[in-house]
Amino acid sequence: MALTADRNTPRREGVCFSDPLAAAALIFAGAMYALDATGNAVKATAGGTAVRAVAQRRADQAGGDARVDGERGIYCFENGAAGAAISRANIGAVAYVVDDQTVGKTGTAVAGVIVDFDDRGVWVDVGAYSITVEAGA
Repeated sequence: MALTADRNTPRREGVCFSDPLAAAALIFAGAMYALDATGNAVKATAGGTAVRAVAQRRADQAGGDARVDGERGIYCFENGAAGAAISRANIGAVAYVVDDQTVGKTGTAVAGVIVDFDDRGVWVDVGAYSITVEAGA
């Protein structure tokens, strides 16, 4: 039904998430994580799904944690090994998950869009690409 009066509509910035943990999940602070087929958080893997966010604190279901707090944004990750290594020439391309702290230029699980490359590692806009993938674009 259409509004007939003002409404205080709840709002989010779209960068913070609190996701339920999958059974036996352990996600370290600073790790990329994804959602499994049931919508529960699991650590990001090369054969998994697109990265949802980066964990802001350690979450261990065995330790009693039920959820992981994550954020989307630009983060610096380790560079993949020789064949999948990213360089400045890859800025603007998609980065793929190698493991929960490493990205490469090839793979199947999307980490995000490469926005920079320097001596610290590969800067990836986590969530930028997965948002369009989730929307079916």
